[in-house]
Amino acid sequence: MPEAATDSTTTGRAPGGPAGGSCGGEWCEDAERLSADALHALQLTRLRASLRHAYDNVPFYRTAFDRAGVHPEDCRSVADLARFPFTVKDDLRAHYPFGMFAVPRDRIRRLHASSGTTGRPTVVGYTERDLANWAELVARSLRAAGGRPGHTVHIAYGYGLFTGGLGAHYGAERLGCTVVPASGGMTSRQVQLIQDFRPEIIMVTPSYMLTLLDEFERQGIDPRTTSLKVGVFGAEPWTQEMRREIEERFALDAVDIYGLSEVMGPGVAQECVETKDGLHLWEDHFLPEIVDPITGEVLPDGAHGELVLTSLTREAMPIVRYRTRDLTRLLPGTARPAFRRMEKITGRSDDMIILRGVNLFPAQIEEIVLRTPGVAPHFQLRLTREGRLDRLTVRAEARPDATADDRAAAAGRIARGVKDGIGVTVAVEIVDPETLERSVGKFKRIVDARREG
Repeated sequence: MPEAATDSTTTGRAPGGPAGGSCGGEWCEDAERLSADALHALQLTRLRASLRHAYDNVPFYRTAFDRAGVHPEDCRSVADLARFPFTVKDDLRAHYPFGMFAVPRDRIRRLHASSGTTGRPTVVGYTERDLANWAELVARSLRAAGGRPGHTVHIAYGYGLFTGGLGAHYGAERLGCTVVPASGGMTSRQVQLIQDFRPEIIMVTPSYMLTLLDEFERQGIDPRTTSLKVGVFGAEPWTQEMRREIEERFALDAVDIYGLSEVMGPGVAQECVETKDGLHLWEDHFLPEIVDPITGEVLPDGAHGELVLTSLTREAMPIVRYRTRDLTRLLPGTARPAFRRMEKITGRSDDMIILRGVNLFPAQIEEIVLRTPGVAPHFQLRLTREGRLDRLTVRAEARPDATADDRAAAAGRIARGVKDGIGVTVAVEIVDPETLERSVGKFKRIVDARREG
């Protein structure tokens, strides 16, 4: 197992804000040793500067603030942020491509964008200072995960407009690591590279890590014999059951990284290898809130709800109270006591399935599938409609050595687990190994076929 990352990282920024502060350049030795009062003061300074930066330079925010009857000067404490309006993904889409930018185009050094599979993509821009901050925050995250200068990092996140690959890449280099920019796809070659280059760390989506596991075993290689010591997994929700599955089959430490392109990319929060008890939010750069997903009311620490994030140091594209749709709660810091933790994401409010009046999330099904003998950790949920009633079918892959009796027993066990644990009846199909589509990025867990035909 890797050396525990108990010492303080040196990737924080000195105090300052997005409009003329000292956020770029030197590393700050004591960023993670800030007292509560010092962090609060830094947050307020940066928050006021960021709100003013957004109001002065982004017409959308000027209109939204004016409509809500608030102005940057009204923010006299961090709690006053609750008076400001939310930002949602549709706002970014409505101002495609550059309407949310707060600096002239000649200051933009990079563009990223979402896939846009459900509409216009969301476009984000970065100044030189934004890119430096991003690299340092990913470096901070990797260090918390157990990474050290001199380690080799195999990056199997997709490169390109998706923020995962390049975000991880520059952060690993910033920490002083050797980077293998494998990207996604060509799974058999990925296995060869891991065998030949002997990286200590892999950064990848958890669903694609399972695909790599299958490929190691298909090639007759025991995954536990690889050089990998740490897996840094993000870009999609994953459960404690999946953590156990990966750690046992790969003999490594599996830790979570969190981010989203609208706010920055990977590196907004990181799970520490020595505790694995949730992700510490880098609150010197991002101000988190938890709100009721229905009413938008701000909830106290410890309450479950939707994560809302406000950027504190973004120059190109400040974001105010962005509704992530990710469901979690805020808890006190542990391994990095200066910063609060968020629990592993349990699901997304827009991924919630309401089936005959019962709310359920893919992560709940995943926990049941992963503890069921005879099935592999690959599944999909298929929604169909019979008459006026919705029907949910759980499709899970059998393990290669599963017999017909094993498959029947697994189907029954999953159905009973869903009924007893969630309170809804579902159909279960145990399909042949490698039947479900493999993923090189985010795995599509829900197939909604209710409107087919």
